[in-house]
Amino acid sequence: MFDCDLHTHSRFFHFEPEVAARYDPFGTRLTLEVARRRGLDGIAVTNHDYFEKETVVSPNCLPGIEISTTAGHLLVVGPTPPTRTRPGELTPTQAVDLAHEHDCAAIIAHPFRNSTLRESDADFDAIEINGKHPEHRRRIETIARDRGIPVVGGSDAHFPFEVGRISTRLDIDSFTPEAVVDAIMAGRVQPQFRDGPLLRGLGAVYSKIHQLKGHSN
Repeated sequence: MFDCDLHTHSRFFHFEPEVAARYDPFGTRLTLEVARRRGLDGIAVTNHDYFEKETVVSPNCLPGIEISTTAGHLLVVGPTPPTRTRPGELTPTQAVDLAHEHDCAAIIAHPFRNSTLRESDADFDAIEINGKHPEHRRRIETIARDRGIPVVGGSDAHFPFEVGRISTRLDIDSFTPEAVVDAIMAGRVQPQFRDGPLLRGLGAVYSKIHQLKGHSN
């Protein structure tokens, strides 16, 4: 068994990829260290619409990308994720097909925040309980049952201290991108929840920030 946060970012502000990539190794190392202290075995780095090899700073770091589709965000995790996508260009089906062409798993991210991906008939591999919206757990589990796909967990961490609020337990023998993809597609996964004063306080902060940004739930 391995425990992995399948949804993290290497820095808070999403500048152009060419700018943000310069900071990725530092941000990712900090996130990995916090993850280790919280008992996680690894993280997936899923920056918005780009993947840089420099972000994979350790065998405990999985390649990934968060694709901004026409209907919401799609997490793509696996050995060779797409390196660049244009926000709002790909439909859910096109994004999922692209993920599968790259031998990656395609996961519905934060399904109730500015997203209608859950309404698409695309061939998703899993759906996420997001660390910023754990209150949606029951609704997400219902969608998963109806669609016949597993539930995974990811913190959606933009700062290292956020990592691991929700993670995913993977029934695998070795922590490799290929093994993680296989476990997700086979349903050998289970979301893991962590608690504590800091993590509890994040929920109210996230809700306020998303409200100010005009994000719908």
